[in-house]
Amino acid sequence: MKTTARSIPFVPLALAATLLTAFLVLFAPLSASAHDSLLSSSPEADGTVDTLPAELTLTFSNKLIDGEGATEVVVTDAAGVSVSDGPAALNGAIVTQPLAAAGDAGLYHVVWKIVSSDGHPTSGEFSFTVATSTLPAETTEPAEPTAEPTPSTQETPDAVATPISEPVDSSGDTVGFWVLGIVGVLVVAAVVILVLSRRGNRSTTGSDDSAAR
Repeated sequence: MKTTARSIPFVPLALAATLLTAFLVLFAPLSASAHDSLLSSSPEADGTVDTLPAELTLTFSNKLIDGEGATEVVVTDAAGVSVSDGPAALNGAIVTQPLAAAGDAGLYHVVWKIVSSDGHPTSGEFSFTVATSTLPAETTEPAEPTAEPTPSTQETPDAVATPISEPVDSSGDTVGFWVLGIVGVLVVAAVVILVLSRRGNRSTTGSDDSAAR
């Protein structure tokens, strides 16, 4: 007795293949574009510009969601100092970040954060190089003049040393004053005694003459 293999119905198989193809066509692009991606930047990633531009622009694949703190861009120089000048501005799918008016030459690092159109936050980073510095040249300040010596301390070749007078001993003057006073008193006393003695002699002489007469 001959057995025959069972054939699988063609219609159900074709229907299943059609449904699988439709699923892949419809849902594969949606999953691929779930998060908006960075399409381009100016300055471009890993590129070189002559001088630091006035602003940095980022262009994404879809219109981003705006809101407080939703979009942030930080640009730092080779020393790690931020050159971002104020907050980033969002216009649809384009983010614009103002930069400092001048910057040094070297490698600059960009870190960005956005909220995709599907509501998911996305971030990334890249670098670019600035060839020429636009910072003002540092000026060397003149050295402070050396202070000239004051006239009291300046030495001159013709200067004559002024002798310093020694302090007067007031005690010696006091002793001399007392000595002179005592001598004066003695002199006055001697003169008085002399005058009185002469008067006494005159009186005695006069009385003797009167008796003799």
